[in-house]
Amino acid sequence: MKSSIHHKLLGLIGLFCVTALSSITTAFAQEEGRMSPIVAPEEIGAISLGTGSVKGANPESWFRQWGDPMARNISTATLTPFLADPKSATGVSVIIAPGGGFMWLSMGNEGWEVAKAFSDRGVNAFVLKYRLRPTTSELDDFERAVAQGFAAPDASSEDSDTEQAPRPPAWDLSNQMEDVEAAYALITKNATKWNVDPKRIGMVGFSAGAMLTVQTALNSEQVDLAFIGSIYGGMGPMKVTKDAPPMFTAIATDDFLFAGQFGIVKSWFDAEVAVEFHLYQNGGHGFGLGNPNRTSNTWFKAFINWMDVNDF
Repeated sequence: MKSSIHHKLLGLIGLFCVTALSSITTAFAQEEGRMSPIVAPEEIGAISLGTGSVKGANPESWFRQWGDPMARNISTATLTPFLADPKSATGVSVIIAPGGGFMWLSMGNEGWEVAKAFSDRGVNAFVLKYRLRPTTSELDDFERAVAQGFAAPDASSEDSDTEQAPRPPAWDLSNQMEDVEAAYALITKNATKWNVDPKRIGMVGFSAGAMLTVQTALNSEQVDLAFIGSIYGGMGPMKVTKDAPPMFTAIATDDFLFAGQFGIVKSWFDAEVAVEFHLYQNGGHGFGLGNPNRTSNTWFKAFINWMDVNDF
């Protein structure tokens, strides 16, 4: 790797995860986002990456929340190709990393739907179902843990911090990084078969997946990304070198991860690496391709235009 995984970056990722789960807790009451178990859907074309299992993991299980299929206790990483029609394929390809606080993955909203949108525009898309941290086997217990164990600090407490959630220990994301590297290797190995231009492979991540995308871009020696997209990911500053790939980032002002920060944008700017930043009036967190009547719904169109202008 370009350097060992940055402890400071991992600390920010850990803080992001706890804060993300706190926000989702609030959404339960606001949007009645109860979790309902579902039978695991057929993942047509999914390819095992062979990166091993997760120690102590319960069997993989699926649930539905806000109408979207989500998976947790993932201990076998897979990659699902959504290949563009050969007649319109541009050779450009993206690895898509859904979010979920590294505890679950929003496979529909931030995975398959986005991949389909890319492939319809001549861009090969590959949905990465990366390994996650183990959670309880019972869905009710998991939902309760999210609601109770990751609740926001009590502002009335003398020990509470009204500006920032408690800092958790740094989380080791070596499994997730290994999954990205294996996915990249599989794509380049099948470049001819899948109409992939090895020099134009990017990565787009959402929420926790955005943090994984940025970490990959900054730390992996095995993955050479042509561009990255960070969609409602962490906004804190980080160390960026001149060999980092160009970045497109988008977030809404009413997203808890924004909090008036522009650190990641300034970090790319200070490194003199191309960066495009879209700050939307509304959209909240986890909007995927978009929700009705939100200004953030235009991000995907803007991203495609950014790719066109930069000849990606």
